[in-house]
Amino acid sequence: MGQKVSRTDFEWVGTDEPHATRRKEILKKYPQIKKLMGHDTNIKWIVLVAVIVQLVSCFFISSFSWPVVILAAYVFGGTINHSMMLAVHEISHNLAFGHAYPLRNRALGMLANSVIGVPMSVTFKGYHLEHHRYQGDEVMDGDLPSALEARLFQHTFTKFIWVLLQPLFYGLRPVLMRPKPMTPLELVNLVTQVAFNVAIWYCFGTKAIVYLLSGSLLAMGLHPVAGHFISEHYMFKKGFETYSYYGVLNAITFNVGYHNEHHDFPSVPGSRLPEVRRIAPEFYDNLPCHDSWTKVLYDFIFDPEIGPYARVKRHHLVTKKENLDGLDIQLINTQRGSTDFDGIKAD
Repeated sequence: MGQKVSRTDFEWVGTDEPHATRRKEILKKYPQIKKLMGHDTNIKWIVLVAVIVQLVSCFFISSFSWPVVILAAYVFGGTINHSMMLAVHEISHNLAFGHAYPLRNRALGMLANSVIGVPMSVTFKGYHLEHHRYQGDEVMDGDLPSALEARLFQHTFTKFIWVLLQPLFYGLRPVLMRPKPMTPLELVNLVTQVAFNVAIWYCFGTKAIVYLLSGSLLAMGLHPVAGHFISEHYMFKKGFETYSYYGVLNAITFNVGYHNEHHDFPSVPGSRLPEVRRIAPEFYDNLPCHDSWTKVLYDFIFDPEIGPYARVKRHHLVTKKENLDGLDIQLINTQRGSTDFDGIKAD
């Protein structure tokens, strides 16, 4: 089984999450960063090209042997599909068409989702924005591993299995831990994805649909680009809960590696996050960061100080229920100051 992790619990803190405070400090000193906020018109073209590339790949993949299909899925198709997952991440923040066109963003998200094979773009948006709003909250942050995961995967070998199964944990954990009613847009996402999968199977055969689905699953597990799942918030240095990565793989992942910058300024597209760091280097250069997602995976598996327990958590305390402007809003005291409920500020 290998070494057992040294941690026996999560890192519980009573402090505020760092991003809101740092955002205020940076904007006070560098108000010009506001000009970087807004949508990136290139996202839609990147998504369109990636989907076309995958459709062309599906046309040719039917003539390959099964071992080559799986290898191509891991090396090539999976990398593109993971890039599309991160396009969905960008689009979840309305960074493709701006906040004035939410349905255009959702439609593009479904297009990026199509080659991934599993309907997720609409559902991801809801849970991901809560991850930003309630980072570390034991109830609201669906990015946090469950206590059961942390107890089960405590050895070198079991952490290796956890990394392999990361697609299941990352994808199913939020909906199982805190399920929500299906929305009409989620139903549309489901129907269009099933229709796309059937069309791929009908036009290109079984190998094509296996190529797309297996590529998505493989590229979320033991795969270099999947290192960002762990690098972003697993505590590699005590006291720090978000980490940036400044390596070359940012070029194909919408700069998701600039994760401190992203959480500080979620309204800045990934293409402009390096400029945030350039403008305000004193806020980022001294933070611990990663330079290799592959090394992140290796360290997570083999370092006994790191495992699913290596996450900062905050207790979730419901304090009161008030009526604001005729709306019943549950106010959550997460020891992080005011909470923004879709534009309504509640202190």
